[in-house]
Amino acid sequence: MSTTDPATDISAPGAQALDWHAGDMPYSLAFDDHFYCRTDGRLECGHVFLAGNGLPDRWRDGGDFSIGELGFGTGLNLCETWRQWRTTEKPAPARLSFTSFELYPMQRDDIARALSAWPEIAKERAALLARWPDAPTGHVVLDLADDLQLTVICGAALETLSAQERAMDAWFLDGFAPSRNPDMWSEALMAEVYRHTHPGGTFATYAAAGFVRRNLQAAGFSVTRSPGFAGKREMLSGQRSA
Repeated sequence: MSTTDPATDISAPGAQALDWHAGDMPYSLAFDDHFYCRTDGRLECGHVFLAGNGLPDRWRDGGDFSIGELGFGTGLNLCETWRQWRTTEKPAPARLSFTSFELYPMQRDDIARALSAWPEIAKERAALLARWPDAPTGHVVLDLADDLQLTVICGAALETLSAQERAMDAWFLDGFAPSRNPDMWSEALMAEVYRHTHPGGTFATYAAAGFVRRNLQAAGFSVTRSPGFAGKREMLSGQRSA
């Protein structure tokens, strides 16, 4: 069952046209896909993106840490990552920077609705919504806490990531399904992800399509296949060795 709200005009720059399925789950009309796993998106984040990158264990060594993400979407990965960062014991001072690349940034009310299913991240959701701009464009930089800065770079991922110089310690590759949005998993974009990864840095993704794995390997990552979330056969993770 789905309940359709008046959708944003998808032809408008930066707009996100949505349908809403049962349980306030947002569905992208542009990419014909759900924003997260229908079983439990928050637990999927923990299994795929956090555990797949060796987090939060890597934070316990202390120091600053940087995460890059392809596809900010509802902000669910940011909120669950922040929750685990906040509750992980680590030497002070330590600061987390979370940089996400998003073609169609969502509106505040849509983010609020999409994240309402998880009381576990109520604190993080409220802080994000309080600072989220009415019309997100360009570089959205939000100091969400003394030890956490969020940057959402609006625009096409290949173009915007190519223009950046900063490298990341870990990547969450969370675009829509490769069959629905192949540009988000292209060889050129995976090469840019590799270029923007520190030596020893990592990536993780729910996607396990053969061309995604090959593009990550061609970029230079070592790639490991492991069991996916909620019965999905595989996910991918890996590391930049040099």
